[in-house]
Amino acid sequence: METLKVESGEQCAGAELSAASLELDAAAETDRIAEAIREQVLRRLRRRGAVVGLSGGIDSSVTAALCVRALGSKKVVAILMPEKDSDDESLTLGRLVAEELGIESVVEDIEPSLTAAGCYRRRDEFIRRLVPEFGPGWGCKIVLANALESKGINLSSLVVQSPDGEQQKLRMPLDVYQGVVAAANMKQRTRKQLEYYHADRLNYAVAGTPNLLELDQGFFVKNGDGAADFKPIAHLYKSQVYQLAEYLAIPETIRERPPTTDTWSLPQSQEEFYFALPYAKMDLCLFGLNNGVAKEEVAAAVGLSADQVEQVWRDIAAKRRVADYLHKPPLMVQTMPGSEQ
Repeated sequence: METLKVESGEQCAGAELSAASLELDAAAETDRIAEAIREQVLRRLRRRGAVVGLSGGIDSSVTAALCVRALGSKKVVAILMPEKDSDDESLTLGRLVAEELGIESVVEDIEPSLTAAGCYRRRDEFIRRLVPEFGPGWGCKIVLANALESKGINLSSLVVQSPDGEQQKLRMPLDVYQGVVAAANMKQRTRKQLEYYHADRLNYAVAGTPNLLELDQGFFVKNGDGAADFKPIAHLYKSQVYQLAEYLAIPETIRERPPTTDTWSLPQSQEEFYFALPYAKMDLCLFGLNNGVAKEEVAAAVGLSADQVEQVWRDIAAKRRVADYLHKPPLMVQTMPGSEQ
């Protein structure tokens, strides 16, 4: 049977599902997004250009390249914002993308701001409730229980590593988890503050970098990396972002780099922190759910059992409930006069 290629939102129940189901015309999609950026930034938002927080990852790199296609390299500024837990490679790759695109880049070291605000101190105080000796020289990250193995609540655990390399994995009480995450979220909000500083001084708009998978599943910080004036790749599955990256000639080093959170001092993959599966399989599971594909066909496409696909779909539904709050704008008693209904 020939694999059916379907745009997001169309029904494909009964169709064979494969990675080809997410194939797009990269040239046409690039032109469409570039036109949308011009319309949104120049005409609707009435701004002169775009600011992009460049992390050295695939999403921000593609977003920057699309902004250049739409507005020209002289109207795009990249902000690179390392801190002490960042992977040094992120800054190196961010600079590489800026150079390849011919755009201005500004490096803002956010470690002093985070230290002053107590980001690291607050995080470490919560961690020390479980590991009293945690301190300088230690590393940490949060990992999520495997959604395919968990039949109930998907709980997170804390992983710490001592200066001599010994690791511990500990279950976190809810208050410790919330405290550690709240402190970590200060990083995303500090970065966004700086993006808007540069946008305000230039009369530019801030570009958001989430893809469809991240937006759907709430893999962003409210008023942090979730804040933006326009989000040019938010309708694209992560696999499709990679297709655009190849078409836009994003450096191969970035295209081959595994997606990471780059938030914790220990190396961490995105599926380790949040997603049940690697992005390519998550895309197909989400696509199948969105388009009414039978779980048996999704299972065949991603190499899981039908029961496992159903478990992934339950995890998707649970994360959508959490994401509902993240997507909500500020609530008001009544609509402002003259605003859109």
